[in-house]
Amino acid sequence: MVQAAMLPRSAIATEHTWDMASVFPSAQAWDAAFKEVEAQLADLGRFKGSLDNGPPRLAEWFDAYQRAFRALGHVMIYANMGHTADTTDQEAAARFDRARGLMARATGAAAFADPEIVAIGFQALRGWVREDSRLAMYAHYLDRLERRQPHVRTAEVEELLGYVLDPFRTASATHGVLADADLTFGPAHATGSTEPVDVMQGNLSRLQTDPDREIRRTAWESYADAHLANKNAMANCIAAGVKQDVFMARSRRYGSSLEAALLPNHIPVDVFHNLIAVFRRNLPTWHRYWRVRRRALGYDRLFPYDRSASLGATKPKVPFAQSVEWICQGMQPLGDEYASIMRRGLLEQRWVDVYPNKGKRSGAFSAGSQGTHPFILMSYTDDIFSMSTLAHEIGHSMHSYYSWKTQPFIYARYPLFLAEVASNFNQAMVRAHLLATNTDPDVQLAVLEEAMSNFYRYFFVMPTLARFELETHQRVERGEALTARSLIDLTAQLLTEGYGGEVEVDHDRIGIMWAEFPTHLYMNFYVFQYSTGISGAHALAERVLAGTPGAVDSYLAFLKAGGSKLPLDALQDAGVDLSTPEPVERAFAILARTVDRLDLLLAKRSGKPS
Repeated sequence: MVQAAMLPRSAIATEHTWDMASVFPSAQAWDAAFKEVEAQLADLGRFKGSLDNGPPRLAEWFDAYQRAFRALGHVMIYANMGHTADTTDQEAAARFDRARGLMARATGAAAFADPEIVAIGFQALRGWVREDSRLAMYAHYLDRLERRQPHVRTAEVEELLGYVLDPFRTASATHGVLADADLTFGPAHATGSTEPVDVMQGNLSRLQTDPDREIRRTAWESYADAHLANKNAMANCIAAGVKQDVFMARSRRYGSSLEAALLPNHIPVDVFHNLIAVFRRNLPTWHRYWRVRRRALGYDRLFPYDRSASLGATKPKVPFAQSVEWICQGMQPLGDEYASIMRRGLLEQRWVDVYPNKGKRSGAFSAGSQGTHPFILMSYTDDIFSMSTLAHEIGHSMHSYYSWKTQPFIYARYPLFLAEVASNFNQAMVRAHLLATNTDPDVQLAVLEEAMSNFYRYFFVMPTLARFELETHQRVERGEALTARSLIDLTAQLLTEGYGGEVEVDHDRIGIMWAEFPTHLYMNFYVFQYSTGISGAHALAERVLAGTPGAVDSYLAFLKAGGSKLPLDALQDAGVDLSTPEPVERAFAILARTVDRLDLLLAKRSGKPS
């Protein structure tokens, strides 16, 4: 197997990088903006102790707060873009560290506000909203503040909790540096060849789909072994992150870290437990899929490195421009405006940092701030899986675009619980479009494989990590220790249950999976929301694809709502009720039908009964 060397950042063509200059034209301009934000934050101090002076003073505070934090968002996104595109760039790393520190200082500088507003009294505040039209837009904010009033501490405590955010990010940042900059991967090898094949964050997914089983095995083992070599340092990072979550939960008088993660967004903890229960009930669907995959590959035994092996003789090549075309076609049911905004962002305005380079952060994400473009970081590899990742991330970006365009700053960010709905909605729509319009059997098979890969991540890995997250937090809440060995054993136990005896278990190598998620597990019960998100996404996509009256308008209204509604209310208005297990059950039914369709297609191609 011949493989091009990973390019340095400097060798990536400008048109394939995201447009940092659209945020700030230079690092010097960023530094000037940084200083301006510092001055704005200092100015916020003049409001301290005076928010009860009447409606005009409170309205003035909200205006000043939004101006400062909107400017801070630009400082943060520029620093984040420079650092994640090349984690080895020391100047960019320094800017990122300074920006994180500024964010923590900003949180501390504004910490007095909520306690002072609470002290005014909500009956009086409702009168102020009626009295001063400038406060009308903040009625929802005040309603949410009233709901979490028991967990708002004094101004001094709130200030302290704001300032600790920066040092509290050290565990996650250290884990990320280890994963993205410092890990050394041994080479993979092709069958019958001594020629080494480089293993890197940017090419791992491609190696794991390689038709050569020896490349898959050696790449998977190399990746796992590099993490195992650093298991103690990474375990220490995870332990620190969990302890920080527990500290914050107790500081705000929540009963658990899970409550602290969900209740501020008014998500009942039953939503989490419902998901886990539905997942465990539906594990036999996954066990069946492993059997289908093993039979299609012609193996006596299936190993973890066979999970992504291509089931077709050829893998369709999907260049970036083709991906954009297919995605735009798939999203056309939402209307010309949606498709044209998306196409312009992807092809003209450089929203996407497209290709892998040395030092680039692993994975993919969409980020930005009101007043900037939404930006996407990924490592595109000219295949159907990269197309799916692009569809996913542009779903996030379009959610941000509409939210930022429609809402005032205070509601411009949508809650985390909603974040994975729009992204998975796009994937579902594009997948349905390709299955309905592209008759090439290789493309059909590739799309079904991509669907199963996506379900694997969101309906297998993420619920498994959610169970891991619950157990680790509960152990710390009970005063127990987290060690590399205990974390590996816990993960291996959970995955073994998910494999159901259909996949061979390499205990430590599957057990180190937790270390391969240096971002997700530091977000205090975020991962389960991938699973609720894909459930909501498929329910909403089914409405649009079926031509349900009002489905398109209600979905676009959902995108535009941002944070102006409670998360469950926003979804209910769009047509799905995630307060019950029913959407999750329906999504598992879609998964089961996808396995059926894949099994049937494979049987037709082989001429053997399924």
